[in-house]
Amino acid sequence: MKSLLKLLFVSGFFLLASNQALAQDEFAYERFQFHPNLSYDSEITSPAEFLGYELGEEYTFHHRVMDYFKQLAEESGRLTFHKYGTTYEGRGLYYAVISSEENQGNIESIRQANLELANNPESTGIDDKPVVVWLSYNVHGNEPSSSEAAMQTAYRLVAGADQGTENWLQNSVVIIDPMINPDGRDRYVYWYKSSRANVLNTNADDLEHDEIWPGGRTNHYWFDLNRDWVWLVHPESKGRIAAYQQWMPQVHMDFHEQGFNNNYFAMPGTTPRNLELPSEYDKWADTFGRGLIEELDEASVNYATREAFDFFYPGYGSSYPSIMGGIGMLAEQGGHSRGGRAVETDDGYVLTLRQRVFDHYTNGVSIVKTAVENKQGLLGYFQESVSQSAQKGNTKAYILPNNENDYTYQVVNLMLKHGVKVEQATEDFTQRDSYSYWDGSSSNRRFTAGDFVIKTDQPKHLFINTLFRKQMEIEDSVMYDMATWSVPLAYNLDAAWTTRGVGASTEMVTEELEYESGLENSGAQYAYVIDWEQRHAPKALAKLWDMDYNVRSARRSFNDGNKSYSEGSLIVLVGRNYEKRDRMASDMQKIAEEANVVVKGFNTGRMSKGMDLASGDSQPVEKPNVALMVDSPFSSYTAGQLWFLFDQWTELGISRIRSGSFSSSDLDEYDVILMPGAWGGLSSVWGENEMEAVKDWVRRGGVLIGTEGSASWLTKDKSGFTDVELFEEENEDTTKVDPKAYTKYANREDVFGLERIPGSAFKAMVDNTNPLAFGMPERLYSLKFGDDGLVPSTSYQTVGYYVKEADEVLASGYASEENKEKAAGKAFAAVENMGSGKVVFLLDNTQYRMFWVGPSRMVQNAVMLLPGM
Repeated sequence: MKSLLKLLFVSGFFLLASNQALAQDEFAYERFQFHPNLSYDSEITSPAEFLGYELGEEYTFHHRVMDYFKQLAEESGRLTFHKYGTTYEGRGLYYAVISSEENQGNIESIRQANLELANNPESTGIDDKPVVVWLSYNVHGNEPSSSEAAMQTAYRLVAGADQGTENWLQNSVVIIDPMINPDGRDRYVYWYKSSRANVLNTNADDLEHDEIWPGGRTNHYWFDLNRDWVWLVHPESKGRIAAYQQWMPQVHMDFHEQGFNNNYFAMPGTTPRNLELPSEYDKWADTFGRGLIEELDEASVNYATREAFDFFYPGYGSSYPSIMGGIGMLAEQGGHSRGGRAVETDDGYVLTLRQRVFDHYTNGVSIVKTAVENKQGLLGYFQESVSQSAQKGNTKAYILPNNENDYTYQVVNLMLKHGVKVEQATEDFTQRDSYSYWDGSSSNRRFTAGDFVIKTDQPKHLFINTLFRKQMEIEDSVMYDMATWSVPLAYNLDAAWTTRGVGASTEMVTEELEYESGLENSGAQYAYVIDWEQRHAPKALAKLWDMDYNVRSARRSFNDGNKSYSEGSLIVLVGRNYEKRDRMASDMQKIAEEANVVVKGFNTGRMSKGMDLASGDSQPVEKPNVALMVDSPFSSYTAGQLWFLFDQWTELGISRIRSGSFSSSDLDEYDVILMPGAWGGLSSVWGENEMEAVKDWVRRGGVLIGTEGSASWLTKDKSGFTDVELFEEENEDTTKVDPKAYTKYANREDVFGLERIPGSAFKAMVDNTNPLAFGMPERLYSLKFGDDGLVPSTSYQTVGYYVKEADEVLASGYASEENKEKAAGKAFAAVENMGSGKVVFLLDNTQYRMFWVGPSRMVQNAVMLLPGM
């Protein structure tokens, strides 16, 4: 009876199909069918039956995709559906576990046996274990065909009644994450449905194919979640990796889309590769690629291999699984946000959403098929990858001094989330052959009880070495992302690595670390002080403002006889907040707990050394009204990082102002204007009249902060807004022809790629007596992408500059000799006084992806301290 009702429903559905659907290329549905001749369980609902439309006719909202998987879980014993998190916007994050009903009845034992293989490879066999395959969809919200394909792939595995499907499910556990980025996807789908026409328009220039800023690629805070697999900044990543670590799959495929004029990308990818991986990785990537192209050849679907997409950066969904011992892979379907329901390509072909779904579906099924056919080999590769025999190099351990005021605790907690074993010394010790990240020198270094040790003789050695090496071996510099991500550099830690075993006694760190917090001397009669060097001091300042306290910031350090307090330290004078004296102690206790800081009460303002607490060098700092410029031409990535830094980490509310809404009449509403990176087009935002109005606003006390390309644009050379000069090489002979002008077309990418700085760490010095750098150490690793640098001058304050020796300036990554020469001694962080206000230059990203956060205090200082200094 149920089957008859389904038949009637489907028939009725096609009779009532909208004119829009009928206008699509009907041939696509005839050509791109999902194994129609296969035998399916008639009791299992197909996606088309559940949704009321054929896959490829519409984009499906997040809740409907999740509802379909829940329906499958109700109808079949082959699938269970599990929640692993909730997004910022309240959407649920889920994954499905698919296997035979027999395996499902024993699924916890299977999972535990797989974890045993991951954690104790030398003592565990691989016989009779199912291979674990994880398929991830829609990490970029405006690459939407993959979540549609996820539904059909799940249906194929759950409803397939043929012998082949039964064999696959008996020999594998397939995990499907149908939508990694629900917030971004729904942003895209809502936009698309609001923009589409009734009459299908395949012209790529039509509004239906022109997504608006910031687009659906990113999550709520405009972060690329495909760069967050390691850093776990966001709930989507935190929940997913917690689930991933419970399963540790042998195979992982990450489904993406690229520009609509591109053909399907199948494995393997291109260089550079992570050379820490076993050499057999390439063979397995090729095996899976060949399994797919066999299917694509049969379906006459165009594809390309080996020409693009490296997996060097470890934060991708295609690379993280590999450094966890599995085979991590990428699939890229042509289409992306501009694909719409159908779009005409540059060769006159109409690429339909139906085909995009079909191609990803075909790949998903192929991955399962190939994995089962090669089960023993894949399990063997996994076992070998996590065993000590696969470890490369001679590093025995990485050592992190225990420093609560920096990001050490955050790094240790991050490692624990990835299943890394972290130990803590229970005694002081001297470590021979201890190498410095700053200059690579070796010494006998003294460490103290409480310092953290991460040894490499553990199953996660691939992950550990990839994340902690000062310099990864690079085959070439033409890479898709960045050239370095070394954890000690990114978090600006005074860490070390050693090629000798650590002989000190240690104990395992079993719980995440918590920063010290609390209130000392709660009944203080004179003042309360918060040391600005503390990791969460900016959050404490934001909370003080929210409670309406008058706060001062120390321009000089001071010492009470027991402890030194850094420049920038916050001082709350009881006499200046006398009306709050009855609740002051409870407020300070609350701030200490909520901001994770130590608050010290003082009964006197007289200090042993340095300034007194009520000195003229303790400047009042008031809560600023902050405008963050957003929309074109500003980078949504940088804008999102700055928004996140203040909204989440600092809890200081800021206003996001669209560039098109900018008006000089609004300037007086703000104390600070924060400009994210922008790479051209700023003159269209600020014309001549607006520029003069902003200059006048700065002169009257405003603080204008330019970051990345916006900082460069504020120089004399670009816009003339300030007299600060960019360094530019003078061409002594204008008639001389650059030899690179004769470069062959085929070699241009390699030759000119060598001139790029692909996200590399440069060693820098910081003037931490300047308010822009209060609370920071004197040495810093700054992440550099471009070759811009400011010419230091006495006419402005040089706060951060790259070290002066060209052969020493590169800490990690890649830069040509020419670019190292250009950078040496140049400034990247500076302040120019303009009347009563300031223009702040931050040429390098201070909080890149919220993992390269060593410099982030600079932008917090610029926003929170400089207006009052």
